[in-house]
Amino acid sequence: MGKATGFIEIRRRDRSYDAVDERVKHYHEFVIPLGDEATRDQAARCMDCGIPFCHNGCPVNNIIPEWNDLVYKNNWREALEVLHSTNNFPEFTGRLCPAPCEESCTLNLDDEPVTIKTIECAIVDRGWQEGWIEPQVPVRRSGKLVAVIGSGPAGLACAQQLARTGHRVAVFEKNRRMGGLLRYGIPDFKMETDKIDRRIAQMQAEGVRFRPNSHIGGNVPVDGLLRDSDAIVLACGSEQPRDLEIPGRDAAGVHFAMDFLVQQNRRISGEAFVQDEILATGKKVIVIGGGDTGADCVGTSNRQGAASVTQLEIMPRPPEREDKLLTWPDWPLKLRTSTSHHEGCERDWSVATRSVKSKNGVVTGLELARLEWKQDKTGQAHMSEIEGSEFTIEADLILLAMGFVHPVHDGLLEQLGVELDQRGNIGASEADYQTTTDKVFACGDARRGQSLVVWAIREGRQAARSVDRFLMGQTELPR
Repeated sequence: MGKATGFIEIRRRDRSYDAVDERVKHYHEFVIPLGDEATRDQAARCMDCGIPFCHNGCPVNNIIPEWNDLVYKNNWREALEVLHSTNNFPEFTGRLCPAPCEESCTLNLDDEPVTIKTIECAIVDRGWQEGWIEPQVPVRRSGKLVAVIGSGPAGLACAQQLARTGHRVAVFEKNRRMGGLLRYGIPDFKMETDKIDRRIAQMQAEGVRFRPNSHIGGNVPVDGLLRDSDAIVLACGSEQPRDLEIPGRDAAGVHFAMDFLVQQNRRISGEAFVQDEILATGKKVIVIGGGDTGADCVGTSNRQGAASVTQLEIMPRPPEREDKLLTWPDWPLKLRTSTSHHEGCERDWSVATRSVKSKNGVVTGLELARLEWKQDKTGQAHMSEIEGSEFTIEADLILLAMGFVHPVHDGLLEQLGVELDQRGNIGASEADYQTTTDKVFACGDARRGQSLVVWAIREGRQAARSVDRFLMGQTELPR
């Protein structure tokens, strides 16, 4: 380890942010890095635990104590090599991951975990700045062709791993530009798209071919892809949104959150869109759903100049602080407040949406009711409306951010004939990521369901290992 007493002498310090009144005027990233010396101090706090629980907390199993020690010793380039050994895109996770590793950190028992996510981001950002990150072109080529459908984090990680081991890889994306929901679903103020573009350029130099505007099962036939490819990887994401089936749902002004977010990202990049314009400017916005997508809607609405923003959640308000003795080192249920919430948002919990109110077909408000949550003898939670608790709130724009139920079945999946699991996701196990259709694999949200960017990268890497073994009979790719 680096400094044996670092965790005693140095207090936790994290990145800061631009002032709210300034950052809501633009869509650029607003995180203020710590700087090299302050980052080294934070890395010195790592205890190098006998059992590094952070390894298990991280889905890609980042070798965290090792690169913390290397940063403390000012060996940034080797720290980058260690970081890249488990994570293809640490600049994505260093900006977007909720950092389950920090919840698992031993120092989190005192609410002072190592700032792992901040250190990770500093390592890779310095790597790009110094020019250390270069294409890794394979020495030998296998001659095998793998088609990866979807260019989100799972598809990109899978494609890069397969290309580096010598396979020919083509990535198909239905949109005009590569990146999947990294580009179209994540607001630019959380991660600007130049981070995606430079990775795409690196992968092109490594031999990956990118095919935008290619909707497999749409304008590109499935049969031809099956015939010409030695293996196919489905990394098409989970894009079927959960709907709200209540009276008045069809009123103008009620939209899925992703339609709203994607349109804004297209607007920023100057890319045309065919839908009617969805804008929060001057409107009373209601966001239904308390997760990350809902928070992204809050931040985007504030930047568009909403008159007010309210976020509703059907679940009870979580505790401010978890009981560490019951939850650590697992991911705890506790109240999480994002930077978007700090920019202006009313939040309400245990609320059921009963109907959409409208006038002349245009939304004017929501009819709601309070909920009571109780646990039965088995510990299962059940909700019921509190009698007489009905109330209404005004609304000009309602955004449904209640998550995604499974990948879209029409087109690609139906034509391939892959079996689905009980939740409607593509049926494939973590053992080999193979579907029931010969030479077709699946990974990411399309296989496991809606999840985190770090899980997508893990799945892409593991699927690549299984594809390589399928094609070559053995593999040297890491798990």
